[in-house]
Amino acid sequence: MHGWGGSIDSFRGAFEHFSLKYRCCALDFYGFGDSELPGELTLDDYAKGVEELIEHYSMRDVVLVGHSFGGRVAMLLAAHSDKIKSIVLVDSAGLKPRFSVKRFCRKLRYRLKKALKMDTSNCGSPDYKLLSGEMRSTFKNVVNFYLDSYLKDIKCDTLIIWGNRDRDTPPYMAKRLHRGIYNSGLIFLKGGHYSYLDCYAQFLAILDSYFNDICK
Repeated sequence: MHGWGGSIDSFRGAFEHFSLKYRCCALDFYGFGDSELPGELTLDDYAKGVEELIEHYSMRDVVLVGHSFGGRVAMLLAAHSDKIKSIVLVDSAGLKPRFSVKRFCRKLRYRLKKALKMDTSNCGSPDYKLLSGEMRSTFKNVVNFYLDSYLKDIKCDTLIIWGNRDRDTPPYMAKRLHRGIYNSGLIFLKGGHYSYLDCYAQFLAILDSYFNDICK
């Protein structure tokens, strides 16, 4: 499951590699690739969309592999669904970030501009600025939904793969996930937020070994 702004193509190489041995399914989340956005959505709506695919294809012993935004969806599903055998979280988003003076000042500046009825179009992250309408509202719904309190409800096997130079979802988040999810393992790669591409051969080798263990 791809990250925000990605599509089926994000994991195409891994999909083709593992399709030789396993039944694989890749998707375009609503509003990305060839999937239309049906309206303003929440993280729960994206999770329900994946659940519908699982039901439609009568999947069992499901292993979800999610990068960044896809990891958010994987965690929410794993916390609620008994059909998930395992999740693989790759540089996943979804945890509340540490306090940052820089981030605090950005938020304060935005609130002041809004209160003074000034132009706020220049505020927000690069991803946010590229969006408009219902997609912008969807983005706000997703990024403001934190999954910290859901970690204790994830009981399935969990593999956490992270880039040690990730600046979008820093390594401290990987360590927090590892502490919060009881049955989890953590592997750091020498890469950034797209560690699965930065260390592609190593990523495939790790998953090959992991799938061999959990799919016996």
